[in-house]
Amino acid sequence: MTEPSQALRLVEALLFASPTPLTEAAIAERLPEGADVPELIDTLAAQYQGRGVTLMPVAGGWAFRTALDLAPLIRDAGHVVRRMSRAALETLAIIAYHQPVTRPEIEAVRAVATSKGTLDTLLEAGWIAPGKRRQAPGRPLTWVTTPAFLDHFGLAGIADLPGLDDLKASGLLDARPAMTVLPGGSLSEDSEPEPAGDDRD
Repeated sequence: MTEPSQALRLVEALLFASPTPLTEAAIAERLPEGADVPELIDTLAAQYQGRGVTLMPVAGGWAFRTALDLAPLIRDAGHVVRRMSRAALETLAIIAYHQPVTRPEIEAVRAVATSKGTLDTLLEAGWIAPGKRRQAPGRPLTWVTTPAFLDHFGLAGIADLPGLDDLKASGLLDARPAMTVLPGGSLSEDSEPEPAGDDRD
């Protein structure tokens, strides 16, 4: 299997069969020595442009995904989506943007206590994982997002998370003062955070 067309077919088959995104290194291991993996991926991505599925960079690798413009049309087709609570989504957003982050730091941003159930929900979804312990009194555990998080939201990496302006424009950014406090930072609005209380679900 030395012809470029055969190598291209093999790359396509590997990506199609893989349940998770494949890195270029993982693809290269299955190809003949000397194969130009980046060029093969670029060629394959170009062939799938404008089709129902596209080849996308996801979580540090490559994967076939539904075309973005078609996703809303098939989102509810044949499967049930488990809705996350507001508390879980807020916690996930804080972890994504401030990782590695400790539970007390999450609570400082939300100005409300974070229940174990909220973190358990995100762990069960496979979107967060324990990170390294902080070199601080008590050595608190930190939390980080996972490749499964990037895969689910179609992100090539954390750098592809939308910025604050994008979130405000889409209406996804909570305008409450409690959500605008950053660990070690200041309020983005001239107001004080809400007093800490129980987790809001």
